Amino acid sequence: MLKKLWRRFGPNPLDQMLKEACKSGKKRWLICWNRGLGDIPLGLYALTYRIRQFIPDAQITFVTRSDLGDGFQLLDGIATIVDPTWKRGSLFDLDATLQRAHVDRSHFDVILEKPDPTRWLMWQLGKLTPRLIWREAWDPLCNQFSFKPEKKYVGVHVQTETQYAYEKNWPEAYWRELFTRATQEHNVEFVLFGFAPTPSFAAEGILDLRGKTSLFEMLSIIKNKCHYLLVPDSGILSIAYYLDIAFPMKAVSLWADPHQGILKQRVASPNPLFQHCPLRAKGEDLRTLSVDKVMQELFVNC
Repeated sequence: MLKKLWRRFGPNPLDQMLKEACKSGKKRWLICWNRGLGDIPLGLYALTYRIRQFIPDAQITFVTRSDLGDGFQLLDGIATIVDPTWKRGSLFDLDATLQRAHVDRSHFDVILEKPDPTRWLMWQLGKLTPRLIWREAWDPLCNQFSFKPEKKYVGVHVQTETQYAYEKNWPEAYWRELFTRATQEHNVEFVLFGFAPTPSFAAEGILDLRGKTSLFEMLSIIKNKCHYLLVPDSGILSIAYYLDIAFPMKAVSLWADPHQGILKQRVASPNPLFQHCPLRAKGEDLRTLSVDKVMQELFVNC
């Protein structure tokens, strides 16, 4: 209990580091990140914001793994070092990474190997709106895929593809029923996003792009081709929600734990046309969200 109270009400370790960095003229920051894509808007945006509150001309570099590298381009004025040997959930050797990148530790004044945004940045909840940069050069990326101009598309993230203490994914059988009914009853087609095409959903009205798009290609498709977005609490939802550009989107999200992700953040999307409809499961059990309920929310309600 004392430890929890200290973490909540004791001195903020980040602010202490920043005050010391100001006194010492330390401007060059290296931050390691090997967790999730959604943490870029939910935690690392506020981390860079806070650093620049204290040190406006700070030079911030993130070192990360390959599948997260593009995500840091959504932050303003950030450099990245990408190490393809890093794997999510595995330990990394920063010295070996820097050696491969031909960079020396002495290039940086402050190195954060284990940043703790959850503790350091509690102040941001309900106050700071993450704003991710969108560049016009990314808009045409969606045109290389086969979309029918007369169709309405639903972007879907079927599996979060990560492990948590609770189940974040809607049951596979529910997805199959939804795909069949929605294509027949609402004449829509589905676009599947993710890293790998498993489980298989080969059927009429499904464009499976799992493992076939870069981050910017996926976001270009969501922004320019999708009328709807149906996702669990995931990095795809967090990134799309905080894109700082106006485009129409109706998003239905599925939540086992509503005290996480963008619901925990408690701020509106910077996109004024982003219509967000969260569905909260009873008892943290996503099986309580029926196909009827999801379809009602997606195509009728809000």
